[in-house]
Amino acid sequence: MNTDAMLDEIRDANLTYLMLAQALIRKDRAQALFRLGLSEEVADLVAGLTAAQILKIAASNMLMCRFRFDDEVVWSLLTGHGKSRDGTNSADIAGVHAAILMSGHLARAA
Repeated sequence: MNTDAMLDEIRDANLTYLMLAQALIRKDRAQALFRLGLSEEVADLVAGLTAAQILKIAASNMLMCRFRFDDEVVWSLLTGHGKSRDGTNSADIAGVHAAILMSGHLARAA
C-alpha cells in the first residue's frame, strides 16, 4: 500500500469513526461514553462538531481512534482464546468478562 492509499484509508476510517461517535453520543450518551471510552468533555466536543469540522478532522494524517486497552487478558477473552474453569471455551462468558474488565479500565480513567 502506498502512502496516498494509506492516507485515504486513514481519512475514511476517521470520517466513519467521527460520524459513528457523534451519532452514538446524540442517541445514548451514557452508552456512547462506555462503548467509545470517551470523557464527558470529549463527548461534548464531538457532539458539537459541524459537518465541515468533521471533514477537516477526518482529513488529518493521524488516526482518531485507537485501541482502548493493552491488557493481554482482555484480548485473549475477545479472541476466544480464554478457557473457562472446566477447560471449555465459552464465547458468551468471555465477552461478558471482557466487558467487565474494559468498564473497569474506563472507571479508572475517569
